[in-house]
Amino acid sequence: MGEYALVPWDLRETMGGWPATLRVDVWDGTGDPPADVSDVTFYVAPYGRPAGVAALARMPRLKVVQVLTAGYETVLPALRPGVELCNGRGLHDASTAEHALGLVLAAQRDLPTWVDDQRERRWDAHYTRSLADSRVVVVGYGSIGKALERRLLACEATVVRVASSARPEERVHGVAELPDLLPDADIVVLVLPQSASTAGLFDARLMAALPDGALVVNVGRGGTLDTDALAAETATGRLRAALDVTDPEPLPADHPLWTHPGVLITPHVAGGSAAFYPRARKLVADQLHRFATGQDLRNVVRLP
Repeated sequence: MGEYALVPWDLRETMGGWPATLRVDVWDGTGDPPADVSDVTFYVAPYGRPAGVAALARMPRLKVVQVLTAGYETVLPALRPGVELCNGRGLHDASTAEHALGLVLAAQRDLPTWVDDQRERRWDAHYTRSLADSRVVVVGYGSIGKALERRLLACEATVVRVASSARPEERVHGVAELPDLLPDADIVVLVLPQSASTAGLFDARLMAALPDGALVVNVGRGGTLDTDALAAETATGRLRAALDVTDPEPLPADHPLWTHPGVLITPHVAGGSAAFYPRARKLVADQLHRFATGQDLRNVVRLP
């Protein structure tokens, strides 16, 4: 019985045809998957499609799962022991960093107010904060954090790097240092994965350490931030927020964050820009080739 791959896109033109040693089907996560996926050995979970994770339960011969996100917490409960997991590290760096920068600029320059004024045909000039000369603490200094830093530096901001543990040789602080770093921050950007160690990490204590008027941005995972604590801080206007991810998600229609002053919300779309898809297709084509020829796969996740 040969190897059987299920992928989200038809990549035959990109690859010059499917590898001769593979049977390949295409399913993008919409509609029903192929009737029988029990022989699938290499599976690329479609991006942003919950049905793609559910299909794992029907793949007893699975050897490799490729997800197209850097985070992989959604597939872990469905992953059998011995299945190799590869993530999408690097695919979303540009898209997410770009969106984070957009959220920061929109909040600092009060763009939502101007949009509202335009709808009302109201000319009401006032002056705003700036990103230039602001001190930005980036919490989660991985590949996305580095991509964001490049964009922030181009806007003449000062960047403070924070990761799970300190790396003094790279001028990276550990999260344990946040209480000392936040009092001088104008903006804090969370780019954290969801894990046991990051759940609720940015809590009421850390928010209290921020100065009045500071901006909290989250483009990582909603569960890394204490939503109730943020709602309490934004209700009074003491802190502002720009969120692409929330907890819970989707954010309920009656949640107070929708209407709090100084809060900007986008619906978990940072990573899905047009820049993502060509990079994702290139990665999947390369992984298929590697799998078919017995080479080491890229972005293998070392699971405990």
